[in-house]
Amino acid sequence: MSEVLIKNMKKVYDNKVTAVHDFNLHIDDKEFIVLVGPSGCGKSTSLRMVAGLEEISGGELYIDGKLVNDIAAKDRDIAMVFQNYALYPHMSVYENMAFALKLKKTPEAEIDKKVREVAEILDITQYLERKPKALSGGQRQRVAIGRAMVRDPKVFLMDEPLSNLDAKLRNQMRAEIIKLRKRINTTFMYVTHDQTEAMTLGDRIVIMKDGYVNQIGTPQDLFDRPVNLFVAGFIGMPVMNFFDNCKLECRNGVYYAVIKGVEYKLSDFQQKALKQKGQQPCDVVCGIRPQHIRIGEGQLKGEIEVSEMLGSEVDLHVNCEGDDVVMVLQTVGLDMDVSIGKTVNYTTSPELIQLFEKETGNNLVWYDADSVAAHSPKCMTYDF
Repeated sequence: MSEVLIKNMKKVYDNKVTAVHDFNLHIDDKEFIVLVGPSGCGKSTSLRMVAGLEEISGGELYIDGKLVNDIAAKDRDIAMVFQNYALYPHMSVYENMAFALKLKKTPEAEIDKKVREVAEILDITQYLERKPKALSGGQRQRVAIGRAMVRDPKVFLMDEPLSNLDAKLRNQMRAEIIKLRKRINTTFMYVTHDQTEAMTLGDRIVIMKDGYVNQIGTPQDLFDRPVNLFVAGFIGMPVMNFFDNCKLECRNGVYYAVIKGVEYKLSDFQQKALKQKGQQPCDVVCGIRPQHIRIGEGQLKGEIEVSEMLGSEVDLHVNCEGDDVVMVLQTVGLDMDVSIGKTVNYTTSPELIQLFEKETGNNLVWYDADSVAAHSPKCMTYDF
């Protein structure tokens, strides 16, 4: 078993700057967890505290039920892959991969067996005698991963391992990590600023901002049920459309969202959630994902300013009373003229409208006050 339990972990530097606030997370055995957020949000610092490379200022960290706060990094039975590979330039690939095992005084025959098995898995056997400088970025990253794999760690930590690669190689390596995860079957913590990596790799995703956890959930949870404006805008490509100056109205016990003067009667589920909270009419920001817009019908309208043909889909930027509304349309079966300058009508289904309270940014349907850590209104954890 390789469970990781993080309780109220925080990091405060000597200059009194708090980089991570009360981080709470339970990672199941063999689960792949991705920490994602903008630069400076605390994700790498959190990972380095788990690795033992940063001192934990407060809280508790358990690996396999054992408190490891004061245990040295080398004794935590974890392995870490860094963004810059961190390979020894004077050593061959074989020597880089074998180094940690030699420090542990592992028998030579066992070292050779493990190195060659891992090299076969990663398809780097042909490079074992080369030095890192003779390898491409993708090959170096495989070596860095292999060096961690030979140790059979309880927990595998990765700190933005693909960020130095070009787009094509990044996609290829992402697929390789997915395959690798199935083969080595251990617990992963993976840090990235790339939401595509997070969505494709993670069993669950931890979204961070300014040192706080905003939401924890599966990729589909975060896409369908963002708890606040930040999560909604961070997850999804193209980003969610936000309509300011909207209203949540209630007449005869029935809730309506009003977007640019157009009324949408909300779905039964939304009605129930709002009634349970006793939600009063208020100003809201409405969010609609580009993929959830239907064109050629409805009362909302605007002029196409940008039309990007991408083969299987076309992305439109429509000027709707000064707002840039992005729409993603499938080209299969599309029989409309979507050229620049055309005026189009569009709509969406009410159940796909996200309602964010203007004052707090919280999602009126999906934000649950009972799931918020009591110490701070900024720390929004939501575990579906």
